Amino acid sequence: MTGEKLTLSELQQVIKDTLYLSLPDFYWVTAEISEIKENYSGHCYLELIEKKPEDNNIRARVRAVIWNSRYRIIRSFFENATGERLREGIKILIRVKIEYHEIYGLSLVVFDIDPAYTIGDLAVKRQMIIRKLEEDGVLNMNKELDFPLFPQRIAIISSRNAAGYSDFMSHLKGNSYGYVFHTALFDTVMQGSETEASVISSFERIASQIQLFDIAVLIRGGGSQTDLSWFDNYNIAYYITQFPIPVLTGIGHEKDMSVADIVAHKSLKTPTAVADFLIEQTAETENYLKELSEAISGKTKAVIDEYKIRIDSARMKLIPSATMMLSEGRQYLSDLMVETMKTGKEFIMKAGMISENQKSRLASVSKALIEWNNSALRQKKASLLINVRNMIEKAGMQLASLENTLKILSPENVLKRGYTITSLDGKILKSSGQVKSGDIVGTTFADGKIQSKVL
Repeated sequence: MTGEKLTLSELQQVIKDTLYLSLPDFYWVTAEISEIKENYSGHCYLELIEKKPEDNNIRARVRAVIWNSRYRIIRSFFENATGERLREGIKILIRVKIEYHEIYGLSLVVFDIDPAYTIGDLAVKRQMIIRKLEEDGVLNMNKELDFPLFPQRIAIISSRNAAGYSDFMSHLKGNSYGYVFHTALFDTVMQGSETEASVISSFERIASQIQLFDIAVLIRGGGSQTDLSWFDNYNIAYYITQFPIPVLTGIGHEKDMSVADIVAHKSLKTPTAVADFLIEQTAETENYLKELSEAISGKTKAVIDEYKIRIDSARMKLIPSATMMLSEGRQYLSDLMVETMKTGKEFIMKAGMISENQKSRLASVSKALIEWNNSALRQKKASLLINVRNMIEKAGMQLASLENTLKILSPENVLKRGYTITSLDGKILKSSGQVKSGDIVGTTFADGKIQSKVL
């Protein structure tokens, strides 16, 4: 056949026959799906690749097809077994037969798929990401941030059209306590190949205005296992660990946790569960402050009542003393008048007849003496009233001073002056003997709260 001329179709037929004769069997092949498309007839067309492990460059590439009759069975079997759908980026183990077409060239026809291989590969991938985060020393960094007492300013990473976002907002706004939360949505792609770039971009936009927010929430609502796998991503997880405020996740999967859930400050199953947590967290803090306020109010009332009793006691003691002093003054004046009249009568009797002028002078002196005594009595009465009033005012000032002291010593003002309140299981600690090694204690500042481990 050295000098024989072949048409292109004849050469193609030679290649096809040679392949079928040399490779007639079925083969189990591992590969990664690079592209996948379904056409209107229900056939599934794939592009399969193999990457070099050292640099992820493509080592091999081939087209494959799953005909409609087989695709319905294979797809249902795979999704039920793995919770995944066939998609770009996952590795599969497939049973294929080699086919060569004169126009379309070499391809593989898929007859079967082994879901156990894909499940194992996804689990290995997830564990590798978790292990790398542990080696980097960042796995629990976001969990170690202090959670705000009143998380009211919330940055939301979600798709605007996601049902989970709508449920979250409805639940948050319709809370039975009437709490008001301030939210800002950062519209994000939450599934598909654009998920990583879109989620990280939203985190970066929040970070650029971080002073406006208390926490960030990552929510998307329910979906398939495939949707969850987009959050088994090292870059998203690493960004969460480095985020400067607590991140809550509610990705909407009941069975498994993604890597993003594992590194978040707190992971909850659904967006509504995230809303419930924020509402209950606020309610618990409000109840704690109410209890603290009631305790302070009760103590203050007891102190005020005690000093009111003291003032009333002092007043009751002053009234008899004042009455006695007034009575003594009146008696003194009465005795003085009697003595004066007696002295005047004796003088008249001894002197006998005296001139009218002397009578007038004697009457004038007597009147002046009586007026002087009346004036002295009025001055003593006025002085006594002033002293009583001063004593009452002094007692009132002492009470006001005590009330101001109680206000200054209230927990809120004490915290503002740089002091803190340390508690264990909701009870305020007054002695180091109340804790032991390993206890987790909370320390309340004027602007927040931290938790510490006793070493």
